[in-house]
Amino acid sequence: MAIDKKMEAAFNDQINKEYYSEYLYLAMKTIFAELNLPGFVNWFNIQVQEERAHAEGMYEYVLERGGYVELFAIDKPEVKGSTPLEVFKQVLEHEQYVTSRINAVYDVAEEVKDRAAMLFLNWYVKEQVEEEASVGDVLAKLEMIGDDKQGLLALDKELSARVFNPPVIG
Repeated sequence: MAIDKKMEAAFNDQINKEYYSEYLYLAMKTIFAELNLPGFVNWFNIQVQEERAHAEGMYEYVLERGGYVELFAIDKPEVKGSTPLEVFKQVLEHEQYVTSRINAVYDVAEEVKDRAAMLFLNWYVKEQVEEEASVGDVLAKLEMIGDDKQGLLALDKELSARVFNPPVIG
């Protein structure tokens, strides 16, 4: 059975939002490269890879269900702030927005009674809980550090240890 057209449209919209997230994190990475904070650059490199994997997971799912993937223009990302704390506040806001959008796609799946899509989307719902917690952890540390440059360098070193583990979606 082919995917419902309303469901297909919701996925196509979310695929765009996932690619926008990748683009936003690329823009944010630039700030940390300019600040010479390679651990933060690493953190954003991994976010970029994760967002791409999230988009591609949905892309493949729509195709697997016999749907059509329509790629839309990606908006220019706007980074608010220039300090690590300011940027991570925006990251948290963005992840909360993405969570709301994943929930909206799930709502469509419930509305059209697409149980396969609900099962597929469960992974994304759990992933967003982890994303918000991860960002919240970095943000809390940045708030604790304040203007302490040594604390910032210690956090930068911690973030350099993060590695990308390709997700198994679905």
